[in-house]
Amino acid sequence: MQTIKTILLGGMFIFPPLSHADFIDDFTTKSVAGWQSLTGDGNAQLKFIPMDGFARMQVDATADQHNIYWTIIKRDVAPSLDMEKLKSPDYELRVEARVRASHSPRRVNFMINTQRTTDYHEHLREYDLGQTSEWQVISMTTRNLDAALGDQVNIQLGVTDWGPGQYYLDVDYFRAEVVPVKNAKADLGEPLVYHPPIPALESFTQHLKVKHDATINSAFPLVNFNNWTSDNVRVLTVSAGQYPLLRWDLQSFRGQKANGAGVLELTTQSVQKGGDYVGALGEDFGIEFDKVRLFEIFGGDENWQQQTVTFANFTQGQDLQSTINGQMIFDTEVAQAQGKTQVTIPRPVLQRLLDGTTRGILLQPLGALEVSFYDSEHGDGSQAARLHFSSSAQ
Repeated sequence: MQTIKTILLGGMFIFPPLSHADFIDDFTTKSVAGWQSLTGDGNAQLKFIPMDGFARMQVDATADQHNIYWTIIKRDVAPSLDMEKLKSPDYELRVEARVRASHSPRRVNFMINTQRTTDYHEHLREYDLGQTSEWQVISMTTRNLDAALGDQVNIQLGVTDWGPGQYYLDVDYFRAEVVPVKNAKADLGEPLVYHPPIPALESFTQHLKVKHDATINSAFPLVNFNNWTSDNVRVLTVSAGQYPLLRWDLQSFRGQKANGAGVLELTTQSVQKGGDYVGALGEDFGIEFDKVRLFEIFGGDENWQQQTVTFANFTQGQDLQSTINGQMIFDTEVAQAQGKTQVTIPRPVLQRLLDGTTRGILLQPLGALEVSFYDSEHGDGSQAARLHFSSSAQ
């Protein structure tokens, strides 16, 4: 197997500078000793398996009911680091891994923490691996990491909410090194802040109203629900088995580059929710519910019309799961009636929307809730779903 670690070129072996890292595991010994494999929230299983020159995170989520799970590999690398340097504000920790995913597009994440960490999002970054099954390198450099002599320094790589089913993430190598801030290289891949703040909508150049929006219902697959109302008001309702579809006319943006993340804006008409999820499921798992999930649409009828779309003619005989990205874009809290729900659309997802790879967005409930948003045919359309973004020529 040819990997980044050893390349035979013109009869000479070329070794990239992996040996300069303070910690490096290149998995050439067919061992994963020292690594912990951990799971949480839902019912996914993880095995970290040594392979031929790499290691594999083998995830089995076939028994997971809600697609809410996390799986991580974790290792304390403090014994390999110069902790005197790391405690100085002039130095930070950089982690890097070369990975390959079984399914695409999917996100993975790095996390760095110590036994004293309380804000687990501070040094957490996600990476959209795009639509490729090839190896790629991702890296993350901390900012103001609080680590001192005697602390654990845990490096983690995570696979989270990839969907029901079986998946793997291959890891060719994993390295960590203490680096001087002034000479730190740009991180590889595209580190995405977890749950970033919503910017002012006026900062975007485009504010695009949804072109087609309708609700499909799995219990009545032949019925069109475009005339769905609540108190004689046209709405899109998210509930068990009932899923709104959103599609924009983005033809004029083909070939454009997404300049950063965008924002999806929905206006709430009503919310019905309740239930003691924490009491039944525990706090860590229970707090994940009473939200709405957003998924990228990849399959089904790409030119569905709101006046005629049904569950059956949208899915075209496929399982609904096969028409969407199994990993959600975002799980969002919902604003109360008349409020605005604003959701970050990460730059890679926005780029796929502009390219036409992602055909739209599907909403699903996460929990036993029922939420109605105003649709594009309510009133003058001013409360319809809008996509706020900025783009430029490539």
